[in-house]
Amino acid sequence: MPTVSVKRDLLFQALGRTYTDEEFDELCFEFGLELDEITSEKEIISREQGDSKASGASEVILYKIDVPANRYDLLCLEGLVRGLQVFRNKIEAPRYRRVSPASGELQRLVITKETEAVRPHAVAAVLRNITFTQDRYDSFIELQEKLHQNICRKRSLVAIGTHDLDTISGPFTYTAKPPGDICFKPLNQTKEYTATQLMSLYKTDSHLRHYLHIIEDKPVYPIIYDSNGIVLSMPPIINGDHSKISLKTKNVFIECTATDLTKSLLWLKSEMKFSVAVFPAGKDCIGHDGDHELAYRKEQLSSDFINRKVGISESTDRIAQLLTRMCLRSQPTGACDNIEVEIPPTRPDVIHACDIMEDAAMAYGFNNITRTTPRAYTIANQFPLNKLTELLRQDLAAAGFTEALNFALCSQEDIADKLGKKISETRAVHISNPKTAEFQVARTTLLPGLLKTVAANRKMPLPMKLFEISDVVLKDETKDVGVRNSRRLCAIYYNKSPGFEVIHGLLDRTMQLLEVKPGQGDGYHIQASDDCTFFPGRCAEIIVHGKSVGRLGVLHPDVINRFELTMPCSALEIDIEPFL
Repeated sequence: MPTVSVKRDLLFQALGRTYTDEEFDELCFEFGLELDEITSEKEIISREQGDSKASGASEVILYKIDVPANRYDLLCLEGLVRGLQVFRNKIEAPRYRRVSPASGELQRLVITKETEAVRPHAVAAVLRNITFTQDRYDSFIELQEKLHQNICRKRSLVAIGTHDLDTISGPFTYTAKPPGDICFKPLNQTKEYTATQLMSLYKTDSHLRHYLHIIEDKPVYPIIYDSNGIVLSMPPIINGDHSKISLKTKNVFIECTATDLTKSLLWLKSEMKFSVAVFPAGKDCIGHDGDHELAYRKEQLSSDFINRKVGISESTDRIAQLLTRMCLRSQPTGACDNIEVEIPPTRPDVIHACDIMEDAAMAYGFNNITRTTPRAYTIANQFPLNKLTELLRQDLAAAGFTEALNFALCSQEDIADKLGKKISETRAVHISNPKTAEFQVARTTLLPGLLKTVAANRKMPLPMKLFEISDVVLKDETKDVGVRNSRRLCAIYYNKSPGFEVIHGLLDRTMQLLEVKPGQGDGYHIQASDDCTFFPGRCAEIIVHGKSVGRLGVLHPDVINRFELTMPCSALEIDIEPFL
């Protein structure tokens, strides 16, 4: 959930009254939010960097409020106050509409076909006649960053640029050019750079380097110009310095370039008022397309539906009032118990009748809903595979083995080369974009993890007896997702002697616990087998009810050396799912 930091005194001033911390915490709960922390800038710096770094920092009290991830309209102080004031019946829900400028001439954005190769969509808006204070300016910038991290998915889906409209002139052009052909002075820099130079410059920037990969490998980079050829921005990386906004800015031009048109529209509708609309690539249009204005939509549902789902008994008029408190203007239709609900463009989270029902429950108060005994009784039961796993864990520990818990991801080398196998033989699921060489594939065997655990604890006294019961992941074309999990039991014995008899004894004890008797046919037995992971002539296949469920044996010296071990080691690995 996103966390919004607001200054307590500014918040109370906007709400028109002062709350104790407990009272405001209760108000947040009633509105579906959570007051996560009460702190200050000084306290945060002191906690993270030490008291010496916190010297001189602000001691203004901050409220950190957790906001649902789909409530983009609450990600700043202004949106939060508006929602709470409507909830408290202090103001009516605002009515959003597109306003034409006094001159009657809308701004225009031209989108060229070249953008299709990199970021094909764009939307824009103009905020007119605004007055920035330092607090409003900070809130405006913070909202932009919150949206970048949330709905914009770290600028990969949408990149937002804000500009002082009075320093530039339309019509604006959104196009794409080779990086060597782009040259401008970026935000807060003193000279001009080409796009190629900028990518090198920002590789060491702690903030911007995280976004370079979005367009770095593209043949062309997106760029926005005004009618005089001034660069507004090179999305999604940096804005131009010429059009940067300040406290003196009165009119703000907002542009959003995107790979996802829906997300870019949601962003604008979350907080801004349109005066420029969306234009498809390759077209030159003025914002009169009604589909992209601040459109409201209406839904109908019955009060009986809400009463049944929430567990209350309220009149149709009362439920309409509750929904209106949540910024969903509602009124009875007069036909039976139906309610007409108007969904504002700032509430993209309302996509189903259940979302409306949830808001009604929130406005009614979850603590006010009478507790009732469920009509249907269900008895929970532990998942059989997990129950068997827990029982085996206890008894293997009682047998003197120590449990280990390793990562489900590993390197290709761990499950192939180090075990003397080819990666193509392992049926491994590969990670398409691994962050490190240690997490390239999902493990197909538990053995490498236990051997690495031993290698990391070589200073511990011998013998070392370890086990793990966890899932491995195997390709399986018969499954709808192409893979399946398989619960395995793996144990190793590491000592100055191989200790094959110890591992064999553990197998016998495990089978005794699973109530499988030794013998051919309906029992279990072992038979000689060859496996490149094990020493020749010291490997056996475990047969249960006529089917192979695993192997045990003495590990090959080469395998032991590849895991940087020096002592002999015996191992056992079986699939426990057939025993359910």
